Amino acid sequence: FIAKLNAVRYAFLELGIDNGIIVARTDSLGAGLTQKLAVSHAPGDLGDRYNAFLDVEEVTASTLGDGDVVIRREGKLLRPKRLASNLYQFRAGTGEERVVLDCITALQNGADLLWIETEKPHIEQIAGMVDEIRKAVPNAKLVYNNSPSFNWTLNFRQQAYDLLAAQGEDVSAYDRADLMNVAYDDTALARLADEKIRTFQRDGAARAGIFHHLITLPTYHTAALSTDDLAKGYFGDEGMLAYVRGVQRREIREGIATVKHQNMAGSDIGDNHKEYFAGDAALKAGGNNNTMNQFG
Repeated sequence: FIAKLNAVRYAFLELGIDNGIIVARTDSLGAGLTQKLAVSHAPGDLGDRYNAFLDVEEVTASTLGDGDVVIRREGKLLRPKRLASNLYQFRAGTGEERVVLDCITALQNGADLLWIETEKPHIEQIAGMVDEIRKAVPNAKLVYNNSPSFNWTLNFRQQAYDLLAAQGEDVSAYDRADLMNVAYDDTALARLADEKIRTFQRDGAARAGIFHHLITLPTYHTAALSTDDLAKGYFGDEGMLAYVRGVQRREIREGIATVKHQNMAGSDIGDNHKEYFAGDAALKAGGNNNTMNQFG
C-alpha cells in the first residue's frame, strides 16, 4: 500500500503535475478478514502493530501442524486463525483501531486526503476516528461518501429515537425496528431525523473534519426512479401527459438544455462541419422546419 502511494506521487513528478491529490481509502471498519500477514522487522514497527489485530491462538512447537503459519510476538508463538478460504481473521472490535492506523500511515506516506468507509452515517462515530487520527496528524482531512447504500431514513430515525430516549423523552409510541413505516412520517421524531439529515454535511464538516462530501451513483437511482414514475403514468391513465407534464414542461420552464436533445447529441456541430465542407450543398439536420425550433 505504501509502495502504491509512493508510485502515485512519483507519477505526479514525472508528469509534471503540481496540484495532484492522493485520496487514501480504507475499508478496515467493515473488513474482518485479510489475505496477507504483514512483514515485521522489529517489535513495534508497522507490521508488528498490524499483526497485533489478528485473531490468534498461542501454540508450541509440539502442537504445530503441517502447513501451519505462525508469527512470533513477545516471545510467544502465535497461530493466526485461518479460514477454509485461506483468509486470516481479525479480532472482533478492532475495526476502528485499524482504520486509525491505516489513515495515519497513509497520511505519513504521501496521501493528502482520507476516505473512510463506514457502515452507517453517524457523525460521532466518524469524529471519534478522526480525533484519534489528528493526535498524530493534526491537519488530517476527510473525504466522506454520503452513500446511497445506507438507509438514511431508518438510520437517522433510529439515531433520533436513541437521542430522545437518552434525554428522557417518552418514545413508547415508536417501534425502533419499524421506524421506516410511513405511519411515522409526520411525527416529531421523523421531523427531527430529517433535520439531522439536512444538516449532515455541515455538522460533519464542523465535528468530524469532513473536507469533502461526495455521493456515489445518485444518478443510478434518479434514473431508475424517474423511469419508473414515467412508465406508470405513460402506460396508465395519464398516457402522454405523464411525459409532457412530468418531464418536457419542466425542462422548458426550468431551462434544462436537454429539452433540445438534438443539440445535446451534437446535430448543430455536425451541421457546421457539413456546411464548412459542402457549402450550400450541405444536407443538414437543422433548419427552419426542425422540430427543435419549437423550443426557442
